[in-house]
Amino acid sequence: MKQPKTPDAGLAPVKRQLVDMQNLRRIIQGLFLLLFLFLFIQTESKGNDELGYPVRLFLDFDPLILLTTLLSAHAVAKAFLLSLVVIVLSILLGRVFCGWVCPLGTLNNIVGSFRKKGQDGPGRNWHRVKYYLLTGILASALFTLQPVGLMDPISLLIRSLSVSVYPLFNYGVRAAFDTLYSVSPSGISVASEPVYSILKKTVLSFNQPFYNQGVFIGVLFLTVLGLNLVEKRFWCKYLCPLGAFLGILSRFSFLKRTVSEGCTECGACSSVCQGNAAPDEKEKWKDTECLYCWNCDDVCPANAVSFGFRGKKAAAAMDLGRRRVVTAALSGMVAVPLLRLNPLTTANAKNPVLLRPPGSLEEKEFLKRCVKCGECMKVCITNGLQPTLFEAGLEGIWSPTLVPRIGYCEYRCTLCGQVCPTGAIKRLTLPEKAKTKIGLAMIDKGRCLPWAHARPCIVCEEVCPTPKKAIWFEDVTVRDRKGRSIRVKQPRVDLELCIGCGICEAKCPVLGRPAIYVSNVGESRSKENQLLL
Repeated sequence: MKQPKTPDAGLAPVKRQLVDMQNLRRIIQGLFLLLFLFLFIQTESKGNDELGYPVRLFLDFDPLILLTTLLSAHAVAKAFLLSLVVIVLSILLGRVFCGWVCPLGTLNNIVGSFRKKGQDGPGRNWHRVKYYLLTGILASALFTLQPVGLMDPISLLIRSLSVSVYPLFNYGVRAAFDTLYSVSPSGISVASEPVYSILKKTVLSFNQPFYNQGVFIGVLFLTVLGLNLVEKRFWCKYLCPLGAFLGILSRFSFLKRTVSEGCTECGACSSVCQGNAAPDEKEKWKDTECLYCWNCDDVCPANAVSFGFRGKKAAAAMDLGRRRVVTAALSGMVAVPLLRLNPLTTANAKNPVLLRPPGSLEEKEFLKRCVKCGECMKVCITNGLQPTLFEAGLEGIWSPTLVPRIGYCEYRCTLCGQVCPTGAIKRLTLPEKAKTKIGLAMIDKGRCLPWAHARPCIVCEEVCPTPKKAIWFEDVTVRDRKGRSIRVKQPRVDLELCIGCGICEAKCPVLGRPAIYVSNVGESRSKENQLLL
């Protein structure tokens, strides 16, 4: 390999300008990451039933979610028209979203910077994998399956932060300040408590959130970041389906990378290429892998690399292999019946504890649209919305379900419908929310204190939020073991008034399995799942 040549002194101003371009890119990446984190933190109730910020903005700009939702549900939310901006930019400028905007790509860059210099060898020839994943995802979407949220970088990042990283951050910060206060309540805490108050008003959540899948999803996220220590931007190069989609669009980009005859093929550009695009091989350059980071332009000792809208773009053809593409497409098609062949799809075997958020579409339509982004879980006031594992089958993994024992559905809250990017959860007005049933409360007479033990208890009726209480009492006379007559109020559930919000289950004083619980029977979204036909 030839040694890099020393650039001429006359090229110094040009080099200085290129360095400024790289600094500009880093600044823009940082600003977009800060914007993403700001909107993420604002995905929380501030006391009103309006968030006040476009917290789902990055999801609305995601063209892969637009495409897969259009294929699977044959409809898209109007806000997703914003993703056309990214499509147009990719056609004009190439994969600038990946190199300049994507928050997960920026995090990958940051983690990759911890990799020791000199460890970077020749890149792996695995770039085709993400195109096969994209092909399988699109084939599944064409047959009404919506798997994109599992690997889409924006959905993955929001879900990981919401369910794992942010709760851990909250817990750690609160524990640290609580420790400082307990160790020295009149010493260090004098300075720490004002700082703690500011953090509670800005970056900390109102209550400490807890999630069932926090550890599992957190480990997967750390794995994605940890792969950068194996190779920088490993996820972006080899696994990201959004990057593959934008890479295909970039084949038609107007912004071109050209290499002059002054190129000595020294290999300097290859060592700094963020996309493993083989920039040192001229005619074999992979334009679909270029992130337009300008690193090759900056490092070139002969100043032979340039970007512009003129000239002819020389690039290698996309050699994905016809058989492999067909295999990926068939795999995506086969996944549809494979994931849906389970008893949970039959009427009599529906999971009774699968409570979807109010405003959710009918289950089949819901799964066609839900991208498991976790926005609804993050915004839930009571922390009641949790990610599923197998409760909705493999097709519904990480989709939201209400777990009343953790948190109930607040009667005057419609935030989950406001943040859902695909319309899987419709936005409801408060009057509509008050009439929407997500299930029905059931009484376990074997555990209920008035029923099973002749002990007075009226908690479920007290907390019921409906204007006319959905839980009412029947005054009865029962006898204790000694034969004494005791008057107790035994609760009943009004089938017409109960909306299944779950507050009665959440507040039931019977520990462990509560004496009153919510089943999804009677939910408004389904005409089949009804108790009274």
